[in-house]
Amino acid sequence: MHNDIPELPLNNGNRIPQLGLGVFQVDNAEDTKNSIKWALAAGYRHIDTAAYYGNEQWVGEAIRESDVKREDVFVTSKLWNSVRGYDETKAAFQETLDKLGFDYLDMYLIHWPAPGYLDSWRAMEDLYKAGKIKNIGVSNFNQKQMEDILANGTVKPVVDQIETHPYLQQDEMHAYLESKGILHEAWSPLGGGSNNALTDPVINELAAAHDVSAAQIILRWHVQREEIVIPKSIHEERVQQNRDIFAFGLDEDEMKAIADLDAGKRVGPNPDDEEWLKKSQTYSGRK
Repeated sequence: MHNDIPELPLNNGNRIPQLGLGVFQVDNAEDTKNSIKWALAAGYRHIDTAAYYGNEQWVGEAIRESDVKREDVFVTSKLWNSVRGYDETKAAFQETLDKLGFDYLDMYLIHWPAPGYLDSWRAMEDLYKAGKIKNIGVSNFNQKQMEDILANGTVKPVVDQIETHPYLQQDEMHAYLESKGILHEAWSPLGGGSNNALTDPVINELAAAHDVSAAQIILRWHVQREEIVIPKSIHEERVQQNRDIFAFGLDEDEMKAIADLDAGKRVGPNPDDEEWLKKSQTYSGRK
């Protein structure tokens, strides 16, 4: 089994590296740039950021300071909830582009389905058609919200980036996205807080059997479910370990053992929580 990072086909004919580096809650230049430097050196070619994270500038700097060509790195950013509307979305996208120091973006997502997302989607479609964004998608959209985009838009989202880990497996949404030709991208793929799957005894038994880390077992599980996965780490060894998930596999019984851990437990907000979505429109980001 090869250890190359696969690229998955998107519904518009483009491709996306299945493994990427996430930089949520990486709040300073040194950690952001180091993690990206280590990731690129380890063979990652996919970086996931967002306006809300407050680190787009450092992401752009890290890529420019590397010996990897810009066109060889797939970079995603996201439109935060405080920005809605056609003109407002275009302005926010340009701000993201300026912070990154790029003249195009590989993928742009609506971060959450806060009210007004259809106007923002229309702006993103026009930016996509103009070549400023190579791929457009959404994040944290449930089936009803996705149906709204599909019914009112002219461009199908290429991905839906949703919270997914062994304790929240999103099987129904996974099947729905697959039926629509939209890729499932997993954020918080290892869980977090009280839902941290890294300490689960089943996961650790599998890790011992394969002589890999618990994180590698979970990431491999995501990969075999044909999900895109974007683990975060600011530790060089873990960045490298998280990349080394393509030289081993889990058998059917092992996949089922992890499937049986599903408990419907979230780490982050619920996209069905209309009160939270409205409240989230009142603040602009972590910085």
